[in-house]
Amino acid sequence: MGSSSSKLDLVPDAEELMKETGFSSAHLLRLYERFEFLDRDNRGRLGPDDFEAVTELALNPIGDRIVAAFFRPGKETVDFPSFVRILAHFRPVDTNRSRDGAQTEPANSRNKKLKFAFKLYDQDRDGKISRAELLQVLQAMLGMQVTEEQLQSIAERAIQEVDLDGDDAVSFDEFKRSLEKVDIDHKMSIRFLE
Repeated sequence: MGSSSSKLDLVPDAEELMKETGFSSAHLLRLYERFEFLDRDNRGRLGPDDFEAVTELALNPIGDRIVAAFFRPGKETVDFPSFVRILAHFRPVDTNRSRDGAQTEPANSRNKKLKFAFKLYDQDRDGKISRAELLQVLQAMLGMQVTEEQLQSIAERAIQEVDLDGDDAVSFDEFKRSLEKVDIDHKMSIRFLE
């Protein structure tokens, strides 16, 4: 136990991050090791190129969108605490965890997970998923498996089914409503955190 405790001393803001994200000390240490592995230049910060070493992202058709989610507009790098806060979206919901009177919603709540997923589609950050944005994701995911006409048809049907206010786009509330029966906790998990 002493060795793991001393290793945890190397992790910036460890206690605060564990309290905020719900990660255990073992998970936080694992994330820190992963961060250090990705930080090939030992800058203490990661840029988009550093994520190329993550095979799962390289193989994911929307991996570039997932990587972009780590960076706020105008920010070209991410530090370890920010890295952990983003990854907390992929932590399973812990229904037994006390929130210690916290006023903020945890990153791994269903609502926050849905907001994170919504942003992967809403690339222009206007609060709506347009037909063009949906089509871009479909093209990335389905690629050459279907024709352009089929992609257009899929996007059209999806918008029609979900767009309740008739603005020809999907708002977050419409997105959330359309995924009511989906186990988002299962869909948004990362294997190396388990």
